[in-house]
Amino acid sequence: MSSESLHEPADLLSEETKNLHRAIVSLVEELEAVDWYQQRAEACTDPDLKAVLIHNKNEEIEHACMNLEWLRRRSPEIDERLRTYLFAEGPITEIEAKVKAAQAAGEKPSSAREPGPAAKSAPTAISSSATSSTTSSSGSLDVGSLRSR
Repeated sequence: MSSESLHEPADLLSEETKNLHRAIVSLVEELEAVDWYQQRAEACTDPDLKAVLIHNKNEEIEHACMNLEWLRRRSPEIDERLRTYLFAEGPITEIEAKVKAAQAAGEKPSSAREPGPAAKSAPTAISSSATSSTTSSSGSLDVGSLRSR
């Protein structure tokens, strides 16, 4: 993969940028794993192994979603785009035009969603305190459970 390593010298990059890079690379890796497990499961002729492969694929989807949520909480630009495009109705390629038209008319776009309770209390960018530890004492990334959503 071309983006596993940094494209600029590490000493010229902030911790925020390096952490964003780590999360983006992790997201790509998780999505690649979803693809690999999907292909393996589809080609598999043993029903028990196929069930294991599908289970593994679903775990990778969960990991990808957790990475995406971490990115959303730390990047206002990613947060804004996800609120625009995720769960929107109608043709995907028409969403941007509808949002821009609504903004030009001084209206709130119907596809834009308000931040949920977790997003309102979460940092919108990585702070120095957020980079001092990547996990809580429980080993969690403090992203929260995706199963309760």
